[in-house]
Formats: sequence, C-alpha cells, structure tokens
Amino acid sequence: MSTTANRVAVIDIGTNSVNMLVRDRDGDVLRRFSTPRLGEGIARSAQLSPDAQARTLDVLRDYMNDIADLSVDRVRVIGTSACRRASNVMDFAAAVREATHVDLEVIDEHTEARLSFRGALSGLPTDTTHGAERPTVVVDIGGGSTEFTIGIREPDITFSLPYGAVVTTETELEHDPPRPEELTNAIGAVEDDLEELARAHPALIAEPRVIGVAGTIVTVAAVEIGLTTFDEAALHGFVLTKEAAEDVFRTLATERLQDRVFNPGLPRERADIIVGGCCVLVGIMRRLRLDSLVVSTRNLLDGAASDMLDLP
Repeated sequence: MSTTANRVAVIDIGTNSVNMLVRDRDGDVLRRFSTPRLGEGIARSAQLSPDAQARTLDVLRDYMNDIADLSVDRVRVIGTSACRRASNVMDFAAAVREATHVDLEVIDEHTEARLSFRGALSGLPTDTTHGAERPTVVVDIGGGSTEFTIGIREPDITFSLPYGAVVTTETELEHDPPRPEELTNAIGAVEDDLEELARAHPALIAEPRVIGVAGTIVTVAAVEIGLTTFDEAALHGFVLTKEAAEDVFRTLATERLQDRVFNPGLPRERADIIVGGCCVLVGIMRRLRLDSLVVSTRNLLDGAASDMLDLP
C-alpha cells in the first residue's frame, strides 16, 4: 500500500442505514446504500439486536467484496449513534473486524458533525451576504441523533440532539397513523432542547445559511419534488422551504403506513420512520424560524473520504 492514498472506501454504520462510498482523487467511483437498521429497538433496550447485527454484517461482507474488486488503498469503517448508545458494541466491533478485517471506529458526536460539515459543503457554492461569507449551520438528522455544526469554511462549533428518525419513531409515535398529541410531543421535545441550545449558540438564530443532510431531509425534498427515482442533480442544492416541509409532514403524518409507501420520492424502507424524522425537521425549522434550508446529498462519507485523501 502506498503512503498516499489515491482511492479510498468509507463505510458508515448508522442507526438506520449502512452506507458506502468509494472515491478516488477524480471523483466518486462507487456509491451504494442499504438499510439494515442496526439501531432497531435501541432506544428501549440499549442493545444492538442479534437480527440487526446479522443484517449489518451481511451488508458489510457484500461491501468488502466490492471494495476488493476496486483496488482500494484504504478502508475506514465508522460507527455513529447506534454504536455509541449500545452496551454490547464491543461484541459487535469484534464481529465487524472478523467480517471486514478492518477495525470499527466509533466516532463521537463532534467528529461526526465535523465530517458531515465538510461533506455537506462539497459541490455547493460559497454563500455571501454584503460581500462577506455567512456562517453555515449544517443539520444532519440521523436515525439516532441530530448533529449541528456551525462554521464558515471549517467547522467551529458542534453539538448534538438525542433525536433522530428511528429513536423519535420508537419513543414517541405509537399509533398508525400517529395521533396528533404524539406528533405534538415529538416536535415539542425537539423545540425545547433547541431553546436552550439557541441561547448557548446565538449563531443558530442569526440568519445563517442552513444546509440539511442525510436521509430524512433528502427524502422530504424528494417527496416535495415528486421524484420517482433518486436524482442527485435535482436534490443537491435544492432549496426546501418551511412551507414545503410542513406540507410534506402533514401529508405523511396523516396517512397509514400502507398508504404512505406510495408517495413518490419515499423509499419503502424509510416509510415507517419518515414521520419521526419529519417531526425532528419541523421542530428545528420552527424553533430556528427558518424560511428554508439548502439540501445537500453529500454527507459524512464525503467528509471522511476527503480526510483520507488529504484533500482541501
């Protein structure tokens, strides 16, 4: 292996999905997505279930087969919220090592937010107001938590909320469709925590540019557009207004799961948790009084790959 990596692979084991990006210095070579939902039930049990682990390990083996065919110089396997929460993560890490021959790197919230910030900004134009760059807030709604990062070109402040699409669904939304009081409680919990964070970090409410990444936000944008197939060109840089986000939320939250799955832009494997994710998104946009945010299809994977390639 050369000391300078020219092609790298990053695998992100999240609460709701296991994502892989293989990238070289000229661009993305291969990008795959799967949804074995490692964090299923973790909000109640604080354990990674045997079934979820088995699904994840199967996906990892498939990814490693692809990686082996692509002459990759370096591989990084990252674990985020579900791995941070789980009391049995060491057993899972041993199984990951056996399946991939790569050590599982469980990163903290701040590292996750930094990598997401770096990835989210890639391919988006610099935003200026009166000739000066505005601070950017990157919002990453995951399955088990939501990460916030504030900075201009580099991340300066990072913090996390313990609410994500999977956790909110499992802890707050008991009925199908959810009852109004369940939705109100879920949104209110996000708003209450943000109330304190906004006092500690005034940049959150100082008219920054806000960029939203990850499955919930990209899916809401896809539903708003009405995409029948994933279209990165249509989604990356799309301006999602608060009005549109609220409209998608109302539509999805009032449908039963069996009907919700037919909405264009909504993957079937995300349909059961999208309302929980919408509650987090709506709570954020309401509390921060956002008229809109910019959607980025780039994320932690892109940030980690850039780090590995030592790119600016």
